[in-house]
This record gives sequence, structure tokens and C-alpha cells, in this order.
Amino acid sequence: MAQSTAPFSGFEFMIAWRYLRARRAEGGVSVMTWISLIGITLAVFALILTLAVRAGFRAEFVDTILGANAHVTVYSSGVVGEDGQLIRGFTQPEAMAAAIARVPGVTRAAPLIKGKLMVSDGEDTTGAEVYGMSPEDFAAIPRIGAGSGAIGDLARYPEGIALGSGIARELGVTVGDRVRLISPSGVRTAMGTTPRVNAYEVVYIFTAGRYDIDTTRIYMPFIEAQSFFNKEGRADEIEVMVENPDAIESYGDAILKAAGPAAMLWTWKDSSGAFLRALDIEDNVMFVILSVLVLIAAMNIVSGLIMLVKNKGRDIGILRTMGLTEGSVLRVFFICGAFTGVIGTVAGVILGCVTALNIDQIMSAINWLNGAEVWDPSIRGIYSLPAKLQAGDVLSAVALSLGLSFVVTLFPARRAARMNPVEALRYE
Repeated sequence: MAQSTAPFSGFEFMIAWRYLRARRAEGGVSVMTWISLIGITLAVFALILTLAVRAGFRAEFVDTILGANAHVTVYSSGVVGEDGQLIRGFTQPEAMAAAIARVPGVTRAAPLIKGKLMVSDGEDTTGAEVYGMSPEDFAAIPRIGAGSGAIGDLARYPEGIALGSGIARELGVTVGDRVRLISPSGVRTAMGTTPRVNAYEVVYIFTAGRYDIDTTRIYMPFIEAQSFFNKEGRADEIEVMVENPDAIESYGDAILKAAGPAAMLWTWKDSSGAFLRALDIEDNVMFVILSVLVLIAAMNIVSGLIMLVKNKGRDIGILRTMGLTEGSVLRVFFICGAFTGVIGTVAGVILGCVTALNIDQIMSAINWLNGAEVWDPSIRGIYSLPAKLQAGDVLSAVALSLGLSFVVTLFPARRAARMNPVEALRYE
């Protein structure tokens, strides 16, 4: 009577390793093993790289939103003036900003003037959106103000204007040049309203990291913006920054209470929430699709093991007559398949992590080979393809690959274990 042995004993690994080193006559088994190994490697590599790019894109996109825009915008629903016209904005913006800044969790509240106009250097003209903001508040914007890597002298901001790098590139201007700002709603005269045209020196050029911001946004001092847009003594909005932007909903009631009954809120999630939700759906779909690719790669292990079991039928019969148990036979062939899955997973993890960590150099090489930029910031919003490795994503890919590899290996291994030794040796 055959006696049971300890699971995964040394001789089981020895037999499995012997079977994996196929001889010339068993070249088909060796080829299938290599195909399975390469398939698992590429599938895990693709999964890890996709998860890293997805995480990097989301992190970069959210960072550009929070680093160059208000977390909460407080605006007025409008009041009816003495002449019966609807007046929007706040008539005491400094006092309201100070009240909002006292709300727990609010880090900054700044009055803001906004207006659309044309900007020209004399030859070229483009549209832009002007943000009127005090020097202190402008310097505090993370991706635009102090420490953002912009060019120019931030201390000279009260003397001129700050341009986005996209506008400066389109107009061909740099720090020290002068541009003209043209507003259709300009000077009121007895003959009506005439366009206002003022020339300003470019003292600062910033790059926020978002194509749509860098190509459309101009900053000027708050008082100058009030005069330029005929909004003396008032502000269009109050820009609010908070400690925890992800929990922006928790600040809403307190900010509204501080701002007064005529105030309304618009958060960064209101403006970008639909896009972020679309990213979440896309992430889930991509994970499912790539999981199917891992499953297909793992199924190659089944093909290789079935061929191996068929070729080793005589060996299985001999081993069974020598006392090897069904469990030992099952474990031998399970080790054969699992070994392929483990090696392929490790190789895929290494390849995926190395690629994700060197994504910038790889994209540069692709651009060089292509002869042009393959990443268009005007379409994708940000300037480069980001990648952010996260331990959870890597572990998810490893767990998925190993889990599928181990599960699919059980079926041919079980078939080998249940092989009748008499039938296996009948025609030998």
C-alpha cells in the first residue's frame, strides 16, 4: 500500500524540474512552456504599466486642478440695483474674504476679478481670460506663484501682468516685453461704451502644467483689474482654498454661512467631477480587459501541461507502480505549471516597474523615433505621460496573475493524478 508523503517534498520539485527541461523529442512541451512564460510576463507587464499610468494621470490631473484653481468658488446670485438692473459680485469683498478665511479648515480666501479679453503684441492676437488678484494671493497659488519654477520677478507683479507660457509662446513675447489688453466693455462715454486698450509689461510667465490654463490665463493686480473692467469697489468671486480638498463637501455649510445669504458655491468637484467619474469607469474597464489578457496567457499553461501529461504517461504509470500517490503526482504537475506562472509574474513585475519608473525616457525615445511628439497636450490637457507606481496596484497584478496561474494548473494536474497506471503502461 502506498504511503503518503509530506506535501511538496524535495523529490516532487526534482521530478517537476526534470519534466520542465524538455528533451529534443519533447520540444513541443518546451515551446509551450516558453509561450506560457512570455504570455504571463507580457500580460502582467501591461497590467502594471496601465495601472501606473492610470494612477499617474489621475494624480497629475487632480494636482493641476488643485494647484492652479480654487477649491471652492464663492459667487453671487445677484442683487437688483437702484436702476433695476441685476448686479453680480460682492461690494465688500475684503470683509467677506476675511469672514470666510476664519472658517475652520480654510487656508486662504481671496477676492477675484474675472474677465475675458483679447491680448496682442502688435502683430498677433489671441483670446485670454484675466484673473485680477492681489500680489499676496497670487504668490500663494502653488503651481503659478512662489516656488512654481516660473520665469520673471514675482516681486514686480504689481507693476505689470503675468502670462501663461502658452500665451507667451503664441505671441512670441517674453519677460520685459509689452502687450496690449483689449476689452470690448471699456470706457463709458456719452456716445456709448468704447473698447478699452491698455498696454502692460510682462513681468512674469508661469507654466501651471495644464494646457488649457497656460494658453488662456493672465493675472493682473486686483486693483488694476477693478479699474480695467469698471468694477471699482467690488469683486466677481471669492477664491477659497481648504486643507482637505477631497472632503470639500464638509466645508460647504460653514462657508455659505460666513459668505451670507446671497452667496453660492461651486467646488472643484462640481467642475471636474464628471471627468473624474469617467476616469474611474475607464479604470475599471481597463482592469477587466487586462485581467482577461492575463487569463488568456494563463490558459497557455493548461495547453503546455496537457501536452506534458500526455508525453509523460509512461513515467506517471511507472511512478504510480513504485508507490507515488495521486497527491504527489498532482503536486508534481502543479509545480510545473505554477513555476511558469511564478517566473512569468516576477518577470512581468520587474519589466512593468522598470518601464513605469523610466516612462519619461521611454517617451523621449519614442518621440525621437517617430520624429514628432506623440503626446499632444492640447488633447490630453497635461504635458507629459505620467506614471505613478502604487504598491496596491502591483500587489493586485501579482495576486491576479498567480491566482489564475495556480487555478488553471489544477485541472491538467488533477487529470495526471487520476491516470490509471495500468492503462498508462498497457501499450508500453
